[in-house]
Amino acid sequence: MTAQPVGSPDLWAGLPTLDEPPGEDDAAPEVWEDPIPLTGRRERPPFPAHVLPTWLGEYVTAVAEETQTPVDLAGSIALAVLATAAGGRSVVHVRGNWREPTNLYTVVALPPANRKSAVFTLLTDPLYEAEKQLKTAMKPLIVEAELTARLAKEAADKAAAKAASADGDKRDDMVATAVGLAQTADTLTVPAEPVLLADDSTPETVTSLMAEQGGRLSVMSAEGGIFDIIAGRYSGAPNMEVFLKGHAGDRLRVNRQTRREYIDAPALTVGLAVQPDVLRDIGKVKGFEGRGLLARFLYSLPVSTVGEREIITAPVPEETAAAYSTRVIDLALSLAEWTDPAVIQLTPDADAALIAYQKRIEPQLKARGGKLGHISNWAGKLAGATARMAALLHLAEHGGNGYAHPVTADTMRAAIELGEYYTAHALAAFDVMGADNTTARAQSVLEVLRTHRWTEISKRDLMVKLSRSEFPTAADLDPTLTLLEDHGYVRAQPIVRTGGRGRPPSPRYLVHPRLTDPTT
Repeated sequence: MTAQPVGSPDLWAGLPTLDEPPGEDDAAPEVWEDPIPLTGRRERPPFPAHVLPTWLGEYVTAVAEETQTPVDLAGSIALAVLATAAGGRSVVHVRGNWREPTNLYTVVALPPANRKSAVFTLLTDPLYEAEKQLKTAMKPLIVEAELTARLAKEAADKAAAKAASADGDKRDDMVATAVGLAQTADTLTVPAEPVLLADDSTPETVTSLMAEQGGRLSVMSAEGGIFDIIAGRYSGAPNMEVFLKGHAGDRLRVNRQTRREYIDAPALTVGLAVQPDVLRDIGKVKGFEGRGLLARFLYSLPVSTVGEREIITAPVPEETAAAYSTRVIDLALSLAEWTDPAVIQLTPDADAALIAYQKRIEPQLKARGGKLGHISNWAGKLAGATARMAALLHLAEHGGNGYAHPVTADTMRAAIELGEYYTAHALAAFDVMGADNTTARAQSVLEVLRTHRWTEISKRDLMVKLSRSEFPTAADLDPTLTLLEDHGYVRAQPIVRTGGRGRPPSPRYLVHPRLTDPTT
């Protein structure tokens, strides 16, 4: 049973809900308190556009106004745009040996008819323009390199032919000359045409493009097809290696018969806008959660504005659009030529703010009782993601020479506010994806209790009615019954032993009247 959905009724219309209004208790000898919902509706704050640099915040807000879409959509895409411009060409030095690359994975989930493609186009157009300018600037160098490489190859081939037909003492000298020319030709490479963005490419294509582009690339799409591709739409098996290492910056080496590619510091950015169904589907893909792919994304689940939109809206002001385009293009072009990444430092106050934030997060990661315990894989990366966002906000403010100035405490606090926004939305997203297995199993037990309307049930009899794929053994039921008891849905009864040998009696539970009598 899928974990209870979150969000507004219009966003999740048609999905089952297990929390019905409580009624009076007239079936149990003791008074029953109202049960506590297993998963209440998550509080999902709006995207804090005010923390963005002025030129970016104004554009994000204006796009949301013109398109009548949640500001979350434009805001999350804007962060991916900054990461596309700076990723692979800059890193933030946090402290000690801790450095974070500045690439990000973001995903926004909205139902159909929310104009995701229109917002994507408005936000990403400057990246395509920057890519075009990079190609124009690189074209003469590519032509020159191709000609040089061809001439060197021809010279080496001619020298080799002459050496092959030479006689006597001249042969050794001519062979040495041919070898030298061949070695020279082999060292000449033709630079690849610059590419900043790819769409729903296969993992193999993404890897090849990253290798060509010096380790960086961005996958941006207003659809969720990339998840299907990673899951094995074409290969039949999940292939997520490049998406795992491309986020962390871990060395990536591909050694196959058909290709060999080495990327020492890959920096992949992913910016997606998908339908909510996609989140539910990817939560079921074997390996996505276990290997940490889902933990790498910053999730946004805004409330749909469909049904409440204005028909006549103000267009994005020309000066606001021009400032956005100019800033994004300048950032992409100014960092494009960096081979060793620009290193962005933190001020002591910025580091102190991040340390205080880490101290607040850490207790929440506890497996038992921690607010983020069931998504600790995701939350364990939150401090690093916050440092990345701080660096991107810093570069958005200062441009390509941001490395010359350290990140301030104000910028770090702005990034922390973004981190808190994405934490609230991640809790909602992982509810949709069923990350909390105990809660999801508890929902299954509640469904069985409602269906059979038992007033009292033994653990053994309950196991007969439950799916063995979900509860392979009776021990797997214990955490679920404990959770249901803690929330007031069932009450454990004392085990009464009748004496003698044999199997002990199965634990029994009283069931809350609201689950047994639909009229209460």
